Amino acid sequence: MNRTLVLSAILTAIVVALALANLVSGSARLTLAETARILTTHDVSSVEGAIIWKIRVPRMIAAALLGGALALSGYLLQAFFRNPIAGPYVLGISSGSKLVVAALLVAASRYGITLHSSTLAGAAFLGAAATTLFVILAARKVRSMSILIVCGVMIGYICSAATELVVSFADDYNIVNLHNWSTGSFSSISWNDVGSLTPLVAAGSVFVFFLSKGIRAYLYGEDYAFSVGVNLKVFRVLLVVGSSLLSATVTAFAGPISFVGVAAPHITRSVYKSSEPRTVMAGSFLVGAAFCLLSDWLARRLFAPRELSVSTITAILGAPIVVSMLLRRKGGSRV
Repeated sequence: MNRTLVLSAILTAIVVALALANLVSGSARLTLAETARILTTHDVSSVEGAIIWKIRVPRMIAAALLGGALALSGYLLQAFFRNPIAGPYVLGISSGSKLVVAALLVAASRYGITLHSSTLAGAAFLGAAATTLFVILAARKVRSMSILIVCGVMIGYICSAATELVVSFADDYNIVNLHNWSTGSFSSISWNDVGSLTPLVAAGSVFVFFLSKGIRAYLYGEDYAFSVGVNLKVFRVLLVVGSSLLSATVTAFAGPISFVGVAAPHITRSVYKSSEPRTVMAGSFLVGAAFCLLSDWLARRLFAPRELSVSTITAILGAPIVVSMLLRRKGGSRV
């Protein structure tokens, strides 16, 4: 059997297992049999059924989809910079989205305006696009990826500080929710959110897969890509738009989630032993989904009933991977 298919099947099984773990674990622990009964009968009348269907299922779906979206966003940035250390959180792009969304939420709450989730997604996209543009301009000034990463980290700190300043103007009853969102969390995800984020992630993922042929050529160098007919100016814009759309969707619904965008593509390339764009894309989506499902499960279970932010767990799991990549790098690297 094809090795890629076997690995994909194993990753899919891991995602399913982690999804089930998220459904049965929590303050109200359920057995697999009870969970299966509630899922198959669509029981929402009991307390357990309400917990499963109204809280845990939408949260689980969001963690899987947004984790996959974040991994694809990271892969696009790594392709753009042709460097495996690039990622939406490392380069400060997620923080830019967070700042714009937080400002919009505070303004809306102050004036009693109800915002649709698509509005938040649009605001996050603008923040991501603006920050990405700044990073691209910085990349033209510096040749060292290490310096670029430092620039990205500084952008992230500036945007995070500005976000804290904005949140301080929120009404008292909104501060807790805004703080939870700004540190990364799937806890407030509802079915309405799932209905809004699913088409965005689906559209972004399809868009990314259509870029795979161009990415394959682009990774061999701009001259080669140009020689095979890739319009470099348009292609770079498409990479930025695709990455911004996916990372913005994550930020709009769950806040900034750290290190998944860097770690997931790296893990995928290591597991599959391949740099083929479509293989890495599909694998990255599965790894990103598993990464966020595992992180969300740990965030809820480690110090239950106290819940940690998802970004705390993803940083603990993902930061060592980024550090190891930095230590092993010897100059430029093609993704």
